[in-house]
Amino acid sequence: MTVEETLMDTEERMEKAISVLGDNLSGIRTGRANPGLVDSIKVEVYGSAQPLKQLASVGTPEPQQIVIRPYDAGTIKEIEKAIVAGDLGLNPQNDGRIIRLNVPALSTEVRKKMVSRIKELSEDAKISIRNIRRDANKAADAAEKAKEITEDDRDKLKEEIQELTKKFENKANDMAKTREAEVTDG
Repeated sequence: MTVEETLMDTEERMEKAISVLGDNLSGIRTGRANPGLVDSIKVEVYGSAQPLKQLASVGTPEPQQIVIRPYDAGTIKEIEKAIVAGDLGLNPQNDGRIIRLNVPALSTEVRKKMVSRIKELSEDAKISIRNIRRDANKAADAAEKAKEITEDDRDKLKEEIQELTKKFENKANDMAKTREAEVTDG
């Protein structure tokens, strides 16, 4: 692999780790209604598990309420079951056409749990980024051993890999801090 290919691959993999972190953080409850809370819910319908957002439109007409409008009214019971099984701590109210989820304000204890979960997710992302760095450094060493790149090129590549690592770790920290602020202030 060339220097550019190694850097591109490393950056793509680190972007993916940050993307996964973003998806995970969007599922964490703040005191406000957010359609991201139900994104991870899978509904058992039509013989397979479907993501909720493919079966219904999800909106937040009020700061404390999520409204789910199924595209097919026949799936409303399955959607309701999936929300209850999803263990979000939200109680669905079904009127036959739409499902309303009232998002209660978070207690101090719940907020603390959410913040520790955010820190956990952020640390997982940073561990992934460091593992990617390790793999990239191994690739750089292997390329130098195979005489594909010079020792100087390898050292320069490792410096660039370290810069990418710092950049993405900082991104993970920033995302976590933003989400923590939303949870503690929300």
